[in-house]
Amino acid sequence: MTSVDKPTTAPPTPDQEARTDKAVTEAALFEAFGGVRGMVETVLPGLLFVTIYTINKDLHSSAIAALAVSLVLVAVRLVRRDTVKHAFSGVFGVAFGVVFAMMTGNAKDFYLPGMLYTLGLGLAYIVTTLAGVPLIGLILGPVFKENLSWRTRNPGRKKAYAKASWAWGLILLAKCAILFPLYWWADTAQLGWVLVALKIPPFLLAVYLTWVFLAKAPPPIDVFAEMEAEERAEKEREAAARRGPEA
Repeated sequence: MTSVDKPTTAPPTPDQEARTDKAVTEAALFEAFGGVRGMVETVLPGLLFVTIYTINKDLHSSAIAALAVSLVLVAVRLVRRDTVKHAFSGVFGVAFGVVFAMMTGNAKDFYLPGMLYTLGLGLAYIVTTLAGVPLIGLILGPVFKENLSWRTRNPGRKKAYAKASWAWGLILLAKCAILFPLYWWADTAQLGWVLVALKIPPFLLAVYLTWVFLAKAPPPIDVFAEMEAEERAEKEREAAARRGPEA
């Protein structure tokens, strides 16, 4: 077969590259935030707590059921050897809520640690963005294998991370603006059902906006690939240096 007959692979078009970048961004966000399973593990304990409490008004049985289902979710992940970070974070959140509610005797306090965490996280997104180190970039940088390269070497990507962090911060603070008044004015069941209803939609909105901002941003700089390339080049230089005297 002559060189003329050899099949050639056409370079990807800009549209193909854009679709690839969007697919990579979508997969990375799915991994970082736990996907559908992570959302189920986030919602299920609180849903079980408020359902049982609505039926029997018993704090102890509601709290034990919520903690038990959280432990079961972790056990399932351990048996399947899956990533447990999302399930473990759910267990810790539920455990804090159970302990707090048991200590005060107020069933509404089951939700208070999670609400305070949401408030703190929303403020963290805003403060870190104002400081020039948007939190969403710190979270997603390792996922995209770019670490902190976006801070100094990829200004377009840093801008996208700033926009995404503003979105996360404002969405979480808006959620808190709804929940904290309910903590004081509503009963446990009302607060619980509203909190469950607000678990997924604000989260999906924040993830979607993050995807939109990053899909339009420059691609990440793969610092791991750069380090590997530098290591190969260093080895080649050392090998060349050893061959030099022998020659």
